[in-house]
Amino acid sequence: MSWKSKTKPNGKKPPPEEKKQYLELEYTKIRVVDFDLKELVVLPREIDLNEWLASNTTTFFNLINLQYSTISEFCTGDTCQAMNACNTIYYWYDERGKKTKCTAPQYVDFVMSLCQKLVTDEEIFPTKYGKEFPNSFESLVKKICRYLFHVLAHLYWAHFKETVALELQGHLNTLYAHFIVFVREFNLVDPKETCIMDDLSEVLCTPAPPPNHVTER
Repeated sequence: MSWKSKTKPNGKKPPPEEKKQYLELEYTKIRVVDFDLKELVVLPREIDLNEWLASNTTTFFNLINLQYSTISEFCTGDTCQAMNACNTIYYWYDERGKKTKCTAPQYVDFVMSLCQKLVTDEEIFPTKYGKEFPNSFESLVKKICRYLFHVLAHLYWAHFKETVALELQGHLNTLYAHFIVFVREFNLVDPKETCIMDDLSEVLCTPAPPPNHVTER
């Protein structure tokens, strides 16, 4: 399966950009952790690269799937008739290359089903000692990460209000920042893909500002 995103240029002046609630300081300052996430993603010297990619990719799949499940009741075929984020609509392409415009919950279901199938396949994500990773492993990890980014982008674009109402924005911010720092460290997602969320990435991928304190004189 593959994916494609499409923005329709029609020569007309683009509509005014919607105010992005998730960029407001009162929300971006809320994190679960406040240290440099790069320390968490750098490859440890004693760990094999593929093992590290496999472990982290599986973890991100589980965490992003869990984060989406917290708002899934609000992501319906009526509320989200397309899988969109910013000015991008994501279309699903099946194994034969057939293009499908589907609702967001359908798209996310396709993503999670595919990811689940891949990360539990012993031939692709081996767990037994001595079992080698396939030559296609890195490209499959990149595919998974690309799909997971789509889900994160949709969560911010379409369901941030619900996330705030559930008081889970700190978890989402930390998960997003950790994921972006990870895929950047190992060049797993094309920057042209993630650029639609660069404004958020710039804010969240730096350590949270320290709390105000009085300096002694």
